[in-house]
Amino acid sequence: MRIGAPDPTLTPVAGMLAVTELCERLDVIGRLDAAIGPIKQRRRGHTAAGMLVGVAAAQLAGEDFFVGLDRQRADRAGQQLAPVPGLAATTAAGLARKFTDGQWVAVETGLGDVATAALAALPPERAAALCQAVTIDLDTTDVEVYGRLKRGVAFNHQGQRVGRPHVATWAETATVLAADLMAGNDDPRPHAADLLGRALATLPAPARAGRIRLRADAGYFAGELARAALFAGVQFAIGARRIAPLWRILDGVAETDWTDAVDMTGAQVAVAEYCPDWWPAATRLLIRRVRLDLNRGQVSADVRSRRRRTLHPDQRALPLDELATADAVYGYSFIVTDLDVSTGERAAAVEHWYRHRTQVENVFRDAKLGAALRHLPSGYPRVNTAWMWGALLAASIAGWLHQLTATPGPGRRLFGHGLRGGQAMIATLRHRLIRVPARLIHHARGIELRLPPNHELLREVLTRIRALPAAS
Repeated sequence: MRIGAPDPTLTPVAGMLAVTELCERLDVIGRLDAAIGPIKQRRRGHTAAGMLVGVAAAQLAGEDFFVGLDRQRADRAGQQLAPVPGLAATTAAGLARKFTDGQWVAVETGLGDVATAALAALPPERAAALCQAVTIDLDTTDVEVYGRLKRGVAFNHQGQRVGRPHVATWAETATVLAADLMAGNDDPRPHAADLLGRALATLPAPARAGRIRLRADAGYFAGELARAALFAGVQFAIGARRIAPLWRILDGVAETDWTDAVDMTGAQVAVAEYCPDWWPAATRLLIRRVRLDLNRGQVSADVRSRRRRTLHPDQRALPLDELATADAVYGYSFIVTDLDVSTGERAAAVEHWYRHRTQVENVFRDAKLGAALRHLPSGYPRVNTAWMWGALLAASIAGWLHQLTATPGPGRRLFGHGLRGGQAMIATLRHRLIRVPARLIHHARGIELRLPPNHELLREVLTRIRALPAAS
């Protein structure tokens, strides 16, 4: 067996063609550039949107740092399939430093235009279903960095030096609407109302005309966000901190007031009257309790553990042997909401919907483990913001790829390209679709892509993308 000369017609990322054709079909670069505007005097070279899409494409291909752009650039065959060929690492970092604060916000406007184009490309019944009920999730995630000289980061409560992306997502499409990059010691609550307003502005007009609901965890327990949602015509469900007044309210809930939760064994929900000062008048308190089994180790002996904090204050500090003598041990969660919880069934439905707030965690997981938001590579905050947007754009591309190329099934379910028929995470797309080796052959005045045997997903996805109507 001999090793021959390198073949420049081979590429390891043939599936990048699907990303390129999706971006062309939705005119991602054109719409983003129209919103962002010029960031340099010379017209030649790469644009702001070209830089962001190029960074997103590199992360989709598995690159972890800006230098990965140079590795992609060295793949001569792969550059013929890339959405932004020829983008160097130094060029991308230099362009990112030219962005203004207003242009970072304009990225969100461009994403809204892309979402509008994607909705227009969907079958009318699918688009109508997505716009009928819209859920906006707000959340933050910490991205640990290293290096004392990095700017725009700070130590969080765990003693880690982190940057903190603050993100609003459209839960039904698993796409990003708005985002900020904060320092690790920044509280998201003062910025939440502004982020919600920008997320609403990013939503396509048909989606803004439907029913919009907001979900947020206890880190957003503040009346300012609830009032902003009320004034915007958005219904909300926000987690509440386990403070003393809520425990006193819990003591007044009768055993007959509890209703079994939906799809959660041993869980029940109840509703109580509670409206903090300066919150909307329709605010109610939704309580969930989950029975914990000490024999299965569901309660830790460490009084500092996270689950221990969900126990009633009378039980929280007890050792395990004393807890075992109690009639029942429950973990409690509190949610303040202005949604209709007038009956037990409606309260259970609201709690079931709120429980799926973890969908935003899937976006974070995709941006970190699928793309490369698990670190911030630069000492310059604007370059790190570009890296964050590249990862979030990669996650949004994966979300729209699922919506536009998955197979509709019964009950509005989409059978995607994941291993279990659901939406494929970026890591799965990279393995099954993007990082597919192929040879590019110039034939009959065109380019032919020759794939290895048993790699039919790229052909299937390209067929569905090419069947979509052209962006207007």
